[in-house]
Amino acid sequence: MAAGDADVPDFADLIQASHLIVPDDLPGLVAKHARDLGARDAALYLVDYEQRILAPVPNPDGPEREAVLIEATLAGRCYRALEIQQSTSEDGGTRVWAPVLDGVERLGVLELAFEAQEPNLEEVVTFAGLVAELVVTKQAYGDLFERVRRRQPMSVAAELAWNLLPPLTFGTDRLVISGVLAPAYQLGGDSFDYAVDAHTARIAIFDAMGHGMEAGLLASVAMAAGRNSRRAGMDLAGSAAAIDHAISAQFGPDRFVTAVLADIDLASGRFRWSVSGHPPPLLLRNGRMVKVLGGETAPPLGMGGAVVVAEEMLEPADQVLFFTDGVVEARSAEGEFFGVDRLVDMVARTSAAATAAPETMRRLLHAILDHQEGELQDDATIVVVEWRALGSRLLEV
Repeated sequence: MAAGDADVPDFADLIQASHLIVPDDLPGLVAKHARDLGARDAALYLVDYEQRILAPVPNPDGPEREAVLIEATLAGRCYRALEIQQSTSEDGGTRVWAPVLDGVERLGVLELAFEAQEPNLEEVVTFAGLVAELVVTKQAYGDLFERVRRRQPMSVAAELAWNLLPPLTFGTDRLVISGVLAPAYQLGGDSFDYAVDAHTARIAIFDAMGHGMEAGLLASVAMAAGRNSRRAGMDLAGSAAAIDHAISAQFGPDRFVTAVLADIDLASGRFRWSVSGHPPPLLLRNGRMVKVLGGETAPPLGMGGAVVVAEEMLEPADQVLFFTDGVVEARSAEGEFFGVDRLVDMVARTSAAATAAPETMRRLLHAILDHQEGELQDDATIVVVEWRALGSRLLEV
């Protein structure tokens, strides 16, 4: 539909039709209803697990499409910058790329092909948002979207880990949480979790001892016990004790999980945390690391011992960086560690360039993988949390 037309599509027919489809039917349904916008064709692309390519979801009634790189393509620029991109085709038509977002979690992009008329970009954004909701809704009922996103076989331990994770990015006008994990297809003992309600955000990062399935099971019990205690209303110390008990009861005294448990009061910026045998989080302010949020470190969870909860008042736009030891201990072929300084410098530089938090994390993930030539010796997980004061807004997420 051309810009300025009085009739605005409400997509009620698309919503109604979506109730009785399998995931494989979604690309065709999207292409059909894209014609309500005046588009002659539409294609859905989903991001792969390592966030290097955008892979097309096959539409049996449409042309065959190839995956596109996130770097150096218009589709990739749309994904990286969360901005609509346009190009003119040889026949005078317009090709539009729109980000497909679940909140601020980047699922992929939507490609729309228009004839000579000018597309209504507001309608395109609305349509892409609805497509995102349908992807999230339908992905639980089939395996197509998962197969599209995978570029190599995934281990059973990684399958377990990814299924327990929350969305990698969450954002409001008060807070952004964004994380990445590697190696995507061999992930085992690393994990992170969060929950945000009206007043408080809870964040946790875990690193289970060992590798593969054994580490994955440890991390899974830690995640489940943490969620169970949090949902029962326990505070940080109570959650740590519950996780410690669950691990020791299930695995005995010789298995453990290192962790940082934290919460943020969304109104005041009061940040509280406990460290259990884990690298302490870092506080970044105005592009510089101002403090290692250490305090008293308790033993890893599963080994007994009470945690000590420390406290810090955040300032608007402060970032707290959580990570596992596989990040800073990633070693190049020459034996050089990735290190804390390199980690902080990259986060600071990309943040100073007004790069969105999930894009900062994507670039950091690739920097770590490239530093170790794509072959990590240990799981590597990074989570950044940015807080804004009451009344401010996160213009970039």
